[in-house]
Amino acid sequence: MTSSPPGAMTGSLPGGASADRIALTGLRVRGHHGVFDFERAEGQDFVVDVELELDTRTAAASDLLADTVHYGELAEALAAVVAGEPVNLLETLAGRLAAVCLADSRVAAATVTVHKPQAPIPLQFADVAVTIRRDRASAVDPDGGR
Repeated sequence: MTSSPPGAMTGSLPGGASADRIALTGLRVRGHHGVFDFERAEGQDFVVDVELELDTRTAAASDLLADTVHYGELAEALAAVVAGEPVNLLETLAGRLAAVCLADSRVAAATVTVHKPQAPIPLQFADVAVTIRRDRASAVDPDGGR
């Protein structure tokens, strides 16, 4: 499987327009998610990567921030979710983060990866992560359902 570099034209949007991508990677936020009481009490760092699919041609032509997704504001909104109400599963957290991404009507789809590098696993490991992709047609439930 090959992946396109950030900003590459891939996929298509309604009306046949090509989908560009905006990526925000490595957003590290302290949260209290997990199924164990100590995870909820002590908290741990979560790392979030998102990739948005949208048409950036209007922004490219106008050179105006208002014509694209403001990734600083997006980062703040995602951080608020991670630092906010605890959930048991990374899948649920990823679903909530995808809903934040899709709240901007210009975003056709979002791929979200939530990393939990300090997951309570009694073995040496590098990372645990859940990746989901939601598009406007399939995004119904911000808790990850359909």
